[in-house]
Amino acid sequence: MSRIGKTPVPVTDGAKVDIQGRKISVSGKLGSLAFSHRPEVEVKLEDDNVVVTRHGDNKAARAFHGLTRSLIQNMIEGVTKGFVKELEVSGVGYVAAMKGPKQIDLKVGFADTRSVKIPDGVTCEVNGVRIRVSGSDKQLVGQTAAAIRAERKPEPYNGKGIRYIDEVILRKQGKAFAK
Repeated sequence: MSRIGKTPVPVTDGAKVDIQGRKISVSGKLGSLAFSHRPEVEVKLEDDNVVVTRHGDNKAARAFHGLTRSLIQNMIEGVTKGFVKELEVSGVGYVAAMKGPKQIDLKVGFADTRSVKIPDGVTCEVNGVRIRVSGSDKQLVGQTAAAIRAERKPEPYNGKGIRYIDEVILRKQGKAFAK
């Protein structure tokens, strides 16, 4: 039995869970999210807890058991607390700036300015060299932060580029002069 899948998900204050067949809708103060689970598992609401059970013991049912439970937990946490990813732009002359509410312009060492579109449901704030990506959908927040980071990944020799705040860049020594 899956240790993750069999643990019930508590519905915290401020979250409202609605189950209609295979569609699960969660709403809270930060928005609402919906998800359609696979037919290999069953989702029920019991005593302010969401319980996920599986229909059998085949490989697919075991795989989707824990996954479905984790996705529901992320939805509940997202509409009540939200998710945040922070990035840092480091390098001489490297700048990030908001261009309207749904676009970030990055000057990160290329001849042109790179623009990243911000999808609906995600908000971004730029304070100098820090970029804060937040929203209620964990996957969308992570994907947006990854798209921003992909414009200029940090390089190992000087450490220039866009990195996550908690990311550690392993630095290389570079070439040594011959004696």
